[in-house]
Parts: sequence; C-alpha cells; structure tokens
Amino acid sequence: MNLMRKRLNLAAIAILILVASCDKKPETVSEEKTIQETEPQTPPTDNPEGMVWIPGGQFTMGTDEADAYQVERPAVDLTVEGFWMDTHEVTNAEYQAFVDATGYVTLAEQTPKWEDLEQQLPPGTPPPDPSVLVPGSMVFTPPSQAVPLQDISLWWTWIEGANWQHPEGPDSNLEGRENHPVVHIAYEDAVAYADWVGKRLPTEIEWEFAGRGGLQGKRFAWGDELSPNGQYLANTFTGSFPHGNTGEDGYVGTSPVKSYAPNNFGLYDMIGNVWELTDDWFDALKFARLAGQAPKLDADMNPCYVPGNPYAKERVIKGGSFLCADNYCINYRPSARQGHAFDSGTSNVGFRLVKSPDDKTLSMK
Repeated sequence: MNLMRKRLNLAAIAILILVASCDKKPETVSEEKTIQETEPQTPPTDNPEGMVWIPGGQFTMGTDEADAYQVERPAVDLTVEGFWMDTHEVTNAEYQAFVDATGYVTLAEQTPKWEDLEQQLPPGTPPPDPSVLVPGSMVFTPPSQAVPLQDISLWWTWIEGANWQHPEGPDSNLEGRENHPVVHIAYEDAVAYADWVGKRLPTEIEWEFAGRGGLQGKRFAWGDELSPNGQYLANTFTGSFPHGNTGEDGYVGTSPVKSYAPNNFGLYDMIGNVWELTDDWFDALKFARLAGQAPKLDADMNPCYVPGNPYAKERVIKGGSFLCADNYCINYRPSARQGHAFDSGTSNVGFRLVKSPDDKTLSMK
C-alpha cells in the first residue's frame, strides 16, 4: 500500500477505526445497582417469523458503575413500548437472499466517492489521487506477538476487496459461514435490507432494553459474572488481546448465530459475536443531556457528537464483539455503546432488526 493510499485510508476511516476497536479498559472496580422490575405488555397474537416479542416497561439505561466508560453515564430511567426483535443477527445466508432478489451492492463493494469522504474531514483537506479510491473495508488482522495497545493500526488493516462476501479479502469466501452474522455492512446497507423485509433497525433504547433481558441492575446480560462456573455465555476474545486469542469459548472469529444460550427474552448473541448497528446517531453526552447534566445538542450543526471530532457522522453500535477482551475492553455489557462511521463496515459489525405493531419508532433523538 503506497503512502497516498495510507493517508487516504487513515483520513477517510479514522473514526471507523476508533469505533471498531475496543476502548481501553478502565482501571476501576464495579459497583452494585438496584434491581428494578419491568412492566411487561401483552404481546400481539400475530408474531412475525423469526422474531420474539419484547415487552415494554420502565428500565434503567446506561450505568453508574465505576468500571465502565464515560459515554455510558449517568444511568437514566426510561420507558419502552413493546416491539418484536429478530432472535439472532442477520446471517450471510439471509443477506445473500436479499442480494440475489434485488441485485443490491453494498458500499464496501463500491468505489468510494471523494465528495462523500470529504464531509467527514476538515475543510481544505486535499483530495487523493483517484487511483487510490478503491472498494474495500477494515479487517481485524491480529499480530503474531504482543504489541502496544495504544496503536490500533497494529491490528486493523484496510484491505482492498474485503466486503460481506469476502470477509478477510478477495481470497476469502463464505463457505461454511452461511449461518454466521453478515459483516462489512454500512448503515445504509442494513437499512436497505430492513426495507426489503419490512422491518427496521432498533433504536438504542430498544436494543439495550432487549439486551438486558429483563434483568435490571446486572453487569452482564445474564448476571454479575462474565463466566459463571467457568461457562462461556458469549463469543468474546479469550486470552491476551490482540495477539493471543485462545479460543476457549469455542471461536477465534465470528460464530454461527445461536451458538450460545439466549437471554431471558429468547434473544441470541446480544452480547459478543458482532457489534450491532442501531438507528440512533452517536452522542457521547447523550445520557448526561437526558439527565440535565449537559446542554442540549445542536442537531442542526451535527446530530452526532464525538469529542475532538466535529466532522464525525457515526451511528450507535451495541453489544460488543468477538474482539472484546478483559485486558483491553469491557464492551460485552448491555450498557456498552460506541459510535461507528455511518458509511463504513468492518469485520466485527453486523445488525439485527425490529418491528413495532403500529410501526411506531422509539428514539432517543
């Protein structure tokens, strides 16, 4: 990869790289929260195939735990109306059916347009040579040995020809991974699929309510221990990130959907495997604003707020992925949240969909 291409990739996907990698783990301890009861709603009778009814009610979103990230604080009390949610992430086979029926081409398969890229860069950034604008995506490429955890470029690589059909690049394919979650999907790619099946992406409120499975005040989706009695309940990074994945949980990359037990709502892989896209713009101070601890966001300027990057255009992703490790990040929790560039995909981000009886959208906007 020549210098110009490196500069283009770093400029166009700087935010994406920060999102796709896990945040450095805070060196603090957790605090106990009060368990609250939800108020379930009566489910409609016409349950869509492959979905489960998520009862609405009041719940506490976010966290006040010390061993968490600032973007998750403070905890706020919210109310959610009932909705249906896919039991698992959209798979490669399901996305293949969509592409076969419509001929849809994802963003990672298209040649990037400079007019789109420059919107997320400082004014005056010079355009690159057109020859370096090539289709591709970000792929996790683990180093062979321990590396400094401050340099994420040591394990994330922009690979030409990487896309949902070729997760690691042109020489890879989906053979044997038909039932794995589809990855390298940008926000508009997920929306296109959602429109085709008559569903939509969940809001962040809906996703976290569903991810908690009715267990309020618990650190993980199943309780307060990551691996109770030594049992692995999600596909995360076991070992020393980023080079030493032991695969003790059964996988070193994505896993087939439904490989682990579902939560109390009957939802699989709400924690780990792949991050999941939501329909909300990312705001690092969202909960502080809701709690009256920060001024209202001027959405007319930018509906997204990322400290230090006024040009960011990111959507919220939830749930963590197979790259979340105890020595580097703790994003395998329902309250965890990050921003993800709206026009990009990576090898650890996918999605699942929801549907409301009255098509009403629940949003934090």
